[in-house]
Amino acid sequence: MQSFSVILGNLVSSLCSVLYNLCVFSLFVRKVDPRKDAHSHLLAKKEDNNLYKIQFHNVKPECLDAYNDLCADIFPSIHADPEYPCELVGTWNTWYGEQDQAVHLWRYRGGYPALTEVMNKLRQNEVTDYRKQRGTMLLSRRNQLLLEFSFWNEPVPRPGPNIYELRSYQLRPGTMIEWGNYWARAINFRQQNHEAVGGFFSQIGSLYTVHHLWAYKDLQSREDTRNSAWQHDGWDEVVYYTVPLIQHMESRIMIPMKNSPLK
Repeated sequence: MQSFSVILGNLVSSLCSVLYNLCVFSLFVRKVDPRKDAHSHLLAKKEDNNLYKIQFHNVKPECLDAYNDLCADIFPSIHADPEYPCELVGTWNTWYGEQDQAVHLWRYRGGYPALTEVMNKLRQNEVTDYRKQRGTMLLSRRNQLLLEFSFWNEPVPRPGPNIYELRSYQLRPGTMIEWGNYWARAINFRQQNHEAVGGFFSQIGSLYTVHHLWAYKDLQSREDTRNSAWQHDGWDEVVYYTVPLIQHMESRIMIPMKNSPLK
């Protein structure tokens, strides 16, 4: 029969093993602080009620020119009509990234009621014909509804010629606030060449998605501008702490269509 000291020693050893495993496990478990408000209320701009819609249209290769002409016919009329509380922010073809793709970004001043008003009005006019023609040209399409980060400037028309980079990040659930806190500082490192156009996070569609939109004169300007960010104290820290928050990321280099307000 084992002595009391041996039994006690085994119990202590087992307890130490359990505590060790708990400590190791805790190192790899993200601790999410409890919050009493939605991250959209904490990160979005308070002074306006803008809602954004981003559309990704994958076009049949042989139809791309006709599709671009179709968009050029209908988009300016919607953008300029005061009856529609929406604006075309930018419209592009993907140059590097997913090929034969069009990306459109719309702003709805007035939030969800404005979006609903526009959709109801569009059902009653010539856009119905546009949708029928568009349907024969597309392979697939998807969209997201977005809010803009409070620390980014609102995207405004700019002269060209420019190329645009849309960097899309799929974040780990529960990390949006953390991402916003780091990028509220990081955006200050990326303003010297006026490359920052807009920053958004998803509300409907693929969730925990962030889009950063940048403008450059050309690919070499993009390379030089991105490299210069590493000369700022603090940029390396932002990259170090935000990379673990990302599940997937994608970069598109885009060329503005002829009717895009972002040239």
